Amino acid sequence: MDRGWRRIIPPLCGVLGLICLLGAGAAAGRIDLTWLEAFNEGGSGVFGPPLGGVWDWRLSGAVLVLLGALALALLHREGTGRDALLILALPVGAAMLLRACCLNYVSHDFTTFLAKWLEFFRQNGGFAAIARSVGDYNAPYLYFLAAVSYFKLPDLYAVKLFSALFDVLLAWGGFRLVRALRGRREGDRAPLAAFALLLILPTVVLNGSLWGQCDAIYAALCVHALALVLEGKNIPSVVLLAAAFSFKLQTVFLMPLWGALWLAKKVRFRELMVFPLAYLVTILPALRLGKPLGEILSVYFQQAGEYSDRLSLNAPSVYQFLPSGLEVDKALAARVGILAAFALVLVLLLLALWLGRRMDRGAVMAMAAVLVIGVPFLLPHMHDRYFFLADALCLCWACADPRKVPAAVLAEGASLASYMVYIRLKYNCVIPLGRYYLVMGLEALAMLAALGFSIAVLAGEFKRCKGKQLEGGGPA
Repeated sequence: MDRGWRRIIPPLCGVLGLICLLGAGAAAGRIDLTWLEAFNEGGSGVFGPPLGGVWDWRLSGAVLVLLGALALALLHREGTGRDALLILALPVGAAMLLRACCLNYVSHDFTTFLAKWLEFFRQNGGFAAIARSVGDYNAPYLYFLAAVSYFKLPDLYAVKLFSALFDVLLAWGGFRLVRALRGRREGDRAPLAAFALLLILPTVVLNGSLWGQCDAIYAALCVHALALVLEGKNIPSVVLLAAAFSFKLQTVFLMPLWGALWLAKKVRFRELMVFPLAYLVTILPALRLGKPLGEILSVYFQQAGEYSDRLSLNAPSVYQFLPSGLEVDKALAARVGILAAFALVLVLLLLALWLGRRMDRGAVMAMAAVLVIGVPFLLPHMHDRYFFLADALCLCWACADPRKVPAAVLAEGASLASYMVYIRLKYNCVIPLGRYYLVMGLEALAMLAALGFSIAVLAGEFKRCKGKQLEGGGPA
């Protein structure tokens, strides 16, 4: 009976996956979910009617089918067997179908920012408009927006499909990261689990395909960079890290890890010097088009100061423990948070210096988890989306070692609940405290628990590594 099921399950999953994938291709753009607005009244976005015409829907569907094919091709490239590919066709097809269902959702962020920026590019010569002040993204994402302005595909679909491409690349990065953590094992299913789960992780689906955000871009590059450095391929990892930073400032949450690896003598200083060169390459086209260097270099400072009047923008951070309505010195509270984040990074750097070459892959991954959870948890002015990298890395961590599942569940749960606050424009659970109340205390408590768990694991990893002498250039 068991052998019979083993023969039946792969082709069955393959057929169901093909049905889902073809369904995504057929349904893309055509699905009218405006009836859901009855359940989402007052939310931050709306399920609008289908945009464009038949050819726009066909093109969008074709892109989703191609993305599904790309996902399976990447798995095949990594040596995945036929039966495993057939089984994974089901989550891949389902992931694309989910994204097809989200295409017509129009978020407030899209209409307020991206739609206006795209129209600016369209009205001002496409790539020529990059020289002018538009948007608050760095140069690489502006290249994409400028390119989109030349096409007739509805802007909403183009933005979401671009993010969906990096969803696939993120899943591939998760596969490689888990394999790097566990080593190449014959028949190991953990990397495959990471690939499938990252594609259907709720915050990944909601971020790009529903919300129209692009956090999957920097996250995918960061995950690949981490996988490469664990394999001892330091220069390519630094190049990808620089590319991630050129897309999103939130890369700084993970960047101290490379400093720790340098102190531990796992990465050479001259290899780190590739970072500014790689970053320069990403902004050269903008410079050639006439965009001032000062404007490019100042974009992240502008972002940092844009919401300085709010300690948290629905992020499950430490500031959610401050009761709403309580008068606090926001400037002082922000400085304390910045100092706390700096202290956390400093402690990790000192631990890496103390441990030196004894620091192995397990310790590196635990340190990465502490950074991507702890830094945004302590910093002020964080958005609800800023734990996206934590969600992805903790999932990979859990796939590599099931004992790390609590970190993944807690981080994803806190992030997803924070997404719901924005999407619904309604707090999930308000806790009264006399004349005050906590509006996101439970979400912050869950993220704090994820941070505490990760710190405890890191302490155990450092204790295990103590006295261990490693060989080779990269983390062993």
